[in-house]
Amino acid sequence: MKSAALSLAALALLLGGCAGSSKPAPARPTAAAQPRSTVVRVPEVMAPKGLEGVIGASPEALLKRFGTPRIDLVEGDARKLQFAGAKCVLDIFIYPVSAVAQPTATHVEARLRQGGAPADPGACIREVERR
Repeated sequence: MKSAALSLAALALLLGGCAGSSKPAPARPTAAAQPRSTVVRVPEVMAPKGLEGVIGASPEALLKRFGTPRIDLVEGDARKLQFAGAKCVLDIFIYPVSAVAQPTATHVEARLRQGGAPADPGACIREVERR
């Protein structure tokens, strides 16, 4: 009986050592603090009418113009800001266009909030600005 209890106690000690450490995960750097790669895949920059002032704008200018984004997602050198109006959702994609350039808006997508059908980007920009 004693040997069974000792075996269980020894097993509990061994398994206790397998538990994860209590160190917290390192903090994820913010979009502005993340290091940039020197390898850049040059994105295709949109130039349709009605997107002037958005395409080519810095993230700071976009935040000043549209306010707090619903989503601010960073992946590598790419960044997506998502804003929503009453009827549409506006996604603005931000990339550096060269290894030495600051990231700017290169692509915009707009869709209806209900159903997700494509929406007119210019109209969605105006709607998001009015909110």
